[in-house]
Amino acid sequence: MNPEELNAQDRFILRQRIKLVINQYEFSLPQADSDEPGTPFCFVEQKRFKFKEDIRFFTDDSKQNELLRIKARQRFDPRARYDVTGVGGEKIGQIQKAFGKSLLRSTYLLYGANDEELATVNEKNLPVAIFRRIVGFIPFIGGFADLMPIAYDFEFRHGEELLGTNTRRRWKFRDVYTIDMSPDAERTVDRRLVLALAVGQDALQAR
Repeated sequence: MNPEELNAQDRFILRQRIKLVINQYEFSLPQADSDEPGTPFCFVEQKRFKFKEDIRFFTDDSKQNELLRIKARQRFDPRARYDVTGVGGEKIGQIQKAFGKSLLRSTYLLYGANDEELATVNEKNLPVAIFRRIVGFIPFIGGFADLMPIAYDFEFRHGEELLGTNTRRRWKFRDVYTIDMSPDAERTVDRRLVLALAVGQDALQAR
C-alpha cells in the first residue's frame, strides 16, 4: 500500500505479535462485513535494548520494503520528540509525550511536517487511567495488568474537535487495537502518523 492509498483509509486494526526478545506488530484493514482484520499490509519491528528508539515499518515481514520509521531524538528522555519519516527520509511529522499530563492520563502531541501542532491524543477516561496505574503498583497483580480487561482507549482531538479514536479490544491475550479516524474527513492528520502513534502508544511507554 503506497502513501496515497494509505492516507485514503480511515480504519485500521493493529495487532501485537507475541515475541520474547523484540516487539513486533502488524496492521490490517478491517474486513468489509465485520471488524475482523483482513490481510496485513504493514509489519512493524522494535528492537529492544537500544540506547535510542528506532522502530521500522515495512510492507511485510520479509522487511524488504520500508514504509516509514520512528526515531527518537534523545536517549531515555521521557519528554523526547520522535521523528516520523517516510521511505525516502522525508519528514512526515513528530510525536511527543506530554510528560506532566501523562502522570495521570497518557497524553501525546502530534506535529506535522512543518512542526505545526495537529492533534492532542489522550486516554479517553481519566478515572480508568488512574485505576489502571493503581493496579500496576499492586504486588503480584501489576505484572498481569495488561491481561486484564481494563480500557486503554485514546481520543485524537484538535481543540474540541474529535478527529478519531484508538480502542484496545478487551479480553485479548495479545494487544489488539481498532483505530478509527472517520471523523477526520479533512485528513488533518497524515494516516502514516496515526499508525506511528498507535505503535508508539503500545511500545514506547511503560504503562
